[in-house]
Amino acid sequence: MKKKEQYNRRVFIRTTLVTGLGLTLNLYSCTKASAIPENNPGEPEPENEDNTLRITGVLLSARIESSKGGEYTIQGMGFKTGDQLYFESLNKPGVMGKFTVASKSASADHIVFVFPTDLPSDSYRISVKRGAQSFLLGSTIVNLFFNANIPDKTGMTVKGVVYANGVGVANVVVSDGFEVTMTDAAGIYYLPSSKKGKYVFISIPGNYEVDSNVNAPQFFQRLSQPANIVEIKDFELKAVNNEKHVVMVLGDMHLAKRTDDLNQFQKGFLPDVNQSIQNYKNAGNKVYALTLGDMTWDGYWYTNNYALPQYIVEMNKINAMVFNTMGNHDNDPKFYEDWGAEDKFRDVLGPTYYSFNIGKVHYIVLDNIEYINAGDARNYNTKIVADQIEWLKKDLATITDKDTPIVIAMHAHLHTNPILNTSGAETTGYRISNAQDFVNTLNGFNTVHVLTGHTHINYNVETAATPHIMEHNTAAICATWWWTGNAGYAGNHICKDGAPGGYGIWAIDGRDLKWGYKSIGEHADYQFRAYDLNQVHLTKDKYAPNFKPTSDLKWQSYAAEYANPNNNNEVLINVWNYDKNWKVEVSENGQPLTVSRVRMRDPLHIVSYSAQRLNRNATPTEDFVSTLTAHMFKVKASSPTSTLLIKVTDRFGKVYQETMVRPKAFGYLMK
Repeated sequence: MKKKEQYNRRVFIRTTLVTGLGLTLNLYSCTKASAIPENNPGEPEPENEDNTLRITGVLLSARIESSKGGEYTIQGMGFKTGDQLYFESLNKPGVMGKFTVASKSASADHIVFVFPTDLPSDSYRISVKRGAQSFLLGSTIVNLFFNANIPDKTGMTVKGVVYANGVGVANVVVSDGFEVTMTDAAGIYYLPSSKKGKYVFISIPGNYEVDSNVNAPQFFQRLSQPANIVEIKDFELKAVNNEKHVVMVLGDMHLAKRTDDLNQFQKGFLPDVNQSIQNYKNAGNKVYALTLGDMTWDGYWYTNNYALPQYIVEMNKINAMVFNTMGNHDNDPKFYEDWGAEDKFRDVLGPTYYSFNIGKVHYIVLDNIEYINAGDARNYNTKIVADQIEWLKKDLATITDKDTPIVIAMHAHLHTNPILNTSGAETTGYRISNAQDFVNTLNGFNTVHVLTGHTHINYNVETAATPHIMEHNTAAICATWWWTGNAGYAGNHICKDGAPGGYGIWAIDGRDLKWGYKSIGEHADYQFRAYDLNQVHLTKDKYAPNFKPTSDLKWQSYAAEYANPNNNNEVLINVWNYDKNWKVEVSENGQPLTVSRVRMRDPLHIVSYSAQRLNRNATPTEDFVSTLTAHMFKVKASSPTSTLLIKVTDRFGKVYQETMVRPKAFGYLMK
């Protein structure tokens, strides 16, 4: 049975009216209006009303689908001219989820209003307001579209418009993680989605941004209907100029509510990164953040009740939009296969792989962890699964200008930590099991940077085989899983390779990319630490007096090359963001010394982590102990008391110096 209605507006609105008669109603309009956010915290609660307004017989659709600016009529008795509609979000409590909309007209049996163009699609309670009185009409799901009349196409299950300032935007890439398409000249797209991932996302075009939920960019929309039901999902863009921008690269936070991690994060990292963000904003840059995975720690999701929702609370304190990458520890340990273990990430943060553009740079985020969790071991393969490789090929195929810089973020490292061969040359290999498949997708592009984490150390890799690709393995925000700064420990914040805990900073101007490493709590120019090895003798009596070893060899296995005295007047220099285009120079009394690149452990890390654990008669966790690193340099001085000038020049020509007065003391808080 159809209800007859009279309309004098153009067709732009579709609503399904749910009544006892199974009534279907189509309404159309193109009128434009704006919502007024409700700022009165003392708004009367509708559930406490006694219907003094005498409104009865209300028919409110359970789901309303309309074009933005669409006119809508609510049937019911008792409405009056001047009545207002009060929308209260069921998902966003507080002022930002409340809107008051003026009625266009009202009569004894209906009220007419126009959907504001800035009213978000959401679930709402809708009330009528008349002066100080209000009455709850009911609850409904409101979906507002740029154009609700896009025709269906055979096989296409998702459609919509990408638009900015009321106009469709052409050539925007849209995907569901499997299929990839682009918008047409009117900004319209169609996607033959199986809806496996239950979302659709855009690759934000350069010089645009999307709205954010606090600081999480809303570049994706969730799909809720079966695969055979067509869904409309629009994306609104905001024009900006972000060709000059900065990205904070944030690796391995490992927040788990243990080892004083939240206190260190909140008092150390957050003020540091927010100061960096503000400094770059003040200099005229758009600033963003990009995580590298392991924001959480799956082993403590349930025992410590700290998982991805709790991480978001801390993430929201970063004063920039944050794009997230998934790490092995961001999988749900209650699942024993990869896709299911990722569901929590998708539910809380969104797509596990996607792309976006900032200015003239194309960014790609990948998930290169195949979670296995056999026997609750939380084990995994470092691999980019086949479906993702196929998506990557399709995404890259949309980039026709091969000079476009490509920046790819993924958690596990592409290359192994470099070693030095017998001639002192750097060598490395692939770490990801299907690395060659990944590398092959990048053929033809001239500039590719791969940003990785996972190792809690710093290293950079360029190879002759793939000169267009450079990997930047970035050390951890948590350093050694927050241990060395834990209450009663060393009082510093140091990674396994001796680098201070910190994060990458990438400054981009057009296609010109520069990068660096920022140590938490230190000046940006702090780029190396020099040790007077005459002063570095790691003994159990000094650094772990309470340790009761089964044999002296146990201590020596941790003290390693520093277990015995070194009186050779040698100086060791740890340059944590070194690559082959850096230069390390040392002079003594104006005379240059021979600088040799070496592969050694960092002595400060040994006493800050392993010795601290041994002093408590606890076995140091194998993955946390000091690692051999090749960003070390050694010189031999002529005297134990001479002053050395250490000069380090990065690949961009910036110089960092230390006048090293010797003897230089070795201690937990040394620089």
